[in-house]
Amino acid sequence: MVFRGDVRIEAGLRRTDHTDAYLHLYGETPVIYDEWRYERRGVRIGVVGGRLRIDRWDGDSDRPALTRTFGSGLGREVRLAVEVRADRLVLEADGRVVGTVPARDVFRGGRIWFGADAGARGKGWTLSDLHARSLGRGRLSVVDAPGLRVPRSSDAMRDLAAVLPRPIRMGTALAAGPLLTDSTYRRTAGEEFSMLTPENDFKPQFVQPRRGVFAFAEGDTLVDFAEANRMKVHGHTLVWFEALPAWMRAEMTHEQRRRVMVEHICAVAGHFRGKVAEWDVVNEPMSDEDEDYSNGNRGVRPQLWFEAMGEQYIDIAFRAAREADPDAVLYLNEYGVEEDGPRWDALYALLVRLKERGVPIDGVGFQDHEYAAGDRTDPEVFRRKVRALAGLGLKARVSEADVLVDEDEEDIQARQLAGKLAVCVEEPNCTSFSTWGFTDRYGSTADLRHYPPSPGNALPWDATYEAKPAYWALRDVLDDARHSGTG
Repeated sequence: MVFRGDVRIEAGLRRTDHTDAYLHLYGETPVIYDEWRYERRGVRIGVVGGRLRIDRWDGDSDRPALTRTFGSGLGREVRLAVEVRADRLVLEADGRVVGTVPARDVFRGGRIWFGADAGARGKGWTLSDLHARSLGRGRLSVVDAPGLRVPRSSDAMRDLAAVLPRPIRMGTALAAGPLLTDSTYRRTAGEEFSMLTPENDFKPQFVQPRRGVFAFAEGDTLVDFAEANRMKVHGHTLVWFEALPAWMRAEMTHEQRRRVMVEHICAVAGHFRGKVAEWDVVNEPMSDEDEDYSNGNRGVRPQLWFEAMGEQYIDIAFRAAREADPDAVLYLNEYGVEEDGPRWDALYALLVRLKERGVPIDGVGFQDHEYAAGDRTDPEVFRRKVRALAGLGLKARVSEADVLVDEDEEDIQARQLAGKLAVCVEEPNCTSFSTWGFTDRYGSTADLRHYPPSPGNALPWDATYEAKPAYWALRDVLDDARHSGTG
């Protein structure tokens, strides 16, 4: 909603039981850096324990700058209203003014984005209606979501990759929030990339916050964007030990755990069947602990799925994914396996065992995160890994590439990203090259130790969408391959 002057917003909340019910009014939409949420300016108005509560964020902390509660005895059906005035917010419950709080420029941009949430306990609530009107000389208009189709040139990275003798996909991780609210983000994503990976919106805690309750809206938006711009979708991720909702982490029997995993895979992959070309079925199964490479775990991480089913959780997950979407290409996704060492050795041995057991795995994603000088990987060593997968009949892809550097090291960033892309272009079983985001404006390497977070320096575009040397180096690899007939 776009407005000028004073406005009034009314909402009807109908709670099934005494669930805490919240209506969000965002002056600036939140930003999610990987799995960390940066709260910008906005307010949350809710019915909590029979009282009206308001939280106000000013954009300088992840905690509310102000929290107030008003009134008492509110029932299951409540009519809320808030008047947004120049210097204050006036709150009503069931037709009665219950309090005011300072506005503090929360809506200084003249825009409001709406959201809703529920407490962790209870059966939920229904937003029965939502109305807004101007007050006095105020003005407002409701703005539709932007069109998802992006006008395209014919000289972007995706175009260069598409005309190679063996075309590959150029991909990036995307988030639904900035896709809808940041026109430069949306335009650049649609112009430059032919594949997208949902950064968060397919992960379990986002897509199934309660058992049997699915939130597909953001994921559907990304799929719609891909379809509108002739992009493929690489789904990330069905099974992981992180990004789990609390109910999925709760104590349960081994059989219950197995059933939860399979039900989640079938529901999510089934929902997107025919719309998602590829899936990261299992994400990061290898352990970070040295002891797991010398004991019976054989390098596999001892997390909740492993504890319930052993290594066979991987088999079960891939078989369930294949049944849910027989046409999707199924990947295992892992980090730290681009170089020689016990982590790679254990992964390769795992892949051999999976193939021997007839597990329907099609390929492996190499995340290729390089966060420090010691993380720099040699493209020629990486090439050997890709060829080793070819020997097993498996595809390879670069799945989450980013190279964090200081400002004076952008030549290193360019060289590292270009080196991996060159391998992918040259090796027949490498199908795509994807970065973990494309602009530092929303990159996962942002410095989160203070508010607002300061951008990292790990991706091909900076925080102002200026292309860095890495972008031009990637283009050069594609252009050279086209002219030389490589690929």
